[in-house]
Amino acid sequence: MRQRDTLSPGGIDAGMRMLRAVTILFGSALVAVTAQAQISLVPPAAIPQPHTQPAPEPPPAPKAAPRHTPKAAPKPAPKPEAKSAPAPVRKPTTTEKPATPEAAKAAAAAAESNDLDAVLNEPPNVDLVFGAYQRGFYRTAFNLATKRAQEKNDTAAMTMLGELYANGQGVKRNYAKAIEWYKRAADQGDREAMFALAMLKIGGQGGPADREGGAGLLASAAKLGEPKAAYNLALLYVDGQTFPQDFKRAAELLRISADAGNNDAQYALASFYKEGTGVPKDIDKSVRLLQAAAMAGNIPAEVEYAIALFNGTGTTKNEVAAISLLRKAARQNNPIAQNRLALVLTQGKGVPVDMIEGLKWHLVAKTAGKGDPLLDEALARLSPEDQAKVEAAARKWLGTK
Repeated sequence: MRQRDTLSPGGIDAGMRMLRAVTILFGSALVAVTAQAQISLVPPAAIPQPHTQPAPEPPPAPKAAPRHTPKAAPKPAPKPEAKSAPAPVRKPTTTEKPATPEAAKAAAAAAESNDLDAVLNEPPNVDLVFGAYQRGFYRTAFNLATKRAQEKNDTAAMTMLGELYANGQGVKRNYAKAIEWYKRAADQGDREAMFALAMLKIGGQGGPADREGGAGLLASAAKLGEPKAAYNLALLYVDGQTFPQDFKRAAELLRISADAGNNDAQYALASFYKEGTGVPKDIDKSVRLLQAAAMAGNIPAEVEYAIALFNGTGTTKNEVAAISLLRKAARQNNPIAQNRLALVLTQGKGVPVDMIEGLKWHLVAKTAGKGDPLLDEALARLSPEDQAKVEAAARKWLGTK
């Protein structure tokens, strides 16, 4: 089989990736998020290669153990002198009825009441509404947020109510109610509510799509330092439909978002520096941004950073680290990583040759449209027994018979 000395990231056209990224921005469904931490109402749509991995989860609220006095360990019971007979098993009688829906609801309410005790035992500096939300006690979060919004005019509580209504958590999904609460918080300057409301308007949830109104809210939220708003506003400047296409302005917004730690923006800006789009071409800066995004778990960034490491492009060559990243991304079902991993395993570059494992990844990547004629040739040269092993391994990974 002909060998390749480098792993080429080719096959991904930069212009098309940008357009596909923006398309995903406007065609996505609402994703559940928190109101006190990062909100991402669309799947990440990084430039140049949008990925479907959910946005990073918000950091959990600080937790403290419930306030209670530890009980002494119970004393062991005295041993019986004789072995007692086993307790009889009680058989259900025909007069017993299954629990009614009302009883089930009562039991659930009682369980949540106990959970609420844990929430209310949090230290004073912990937000009770957010604490309940983080634990998945959505109804409790709804009740606490409603009280706080009504009694204290609390914008964070209003944003939480918008979040719960938008995602049907603790209450029936109601976009009109979500918009109402988001708007009340946004009118009082809450940047996360502005962002959430903008994405509802752009996506047309709860009413006709309003790109211009949504863009205005994104701009306001970005000015207040909301990194996700800056990122999505950058995509609008790339798209060139709501605003005139302006890659320089898009790069400025991506820089703001990237500096705030948004890994989608870091990956997108890395592409800008790689291609010289809106900024001077700078491979070193591109690779540093790829590294930051990869460390934050951005899968496409992991793949491109792995390729840079393998080839020594913009960074010190490190095939071992590169292959480790490729394995990680391949196991997260990235077909490009699967294809590149297949290449290094079948050629023994940086690792011992493993034709079965390598060609397994080739077949897996091929099902996602990332075939490779060289690897097809390698598979054809295997013995029938080894071909059967490769196919069995691929079927096992894909979950098919």
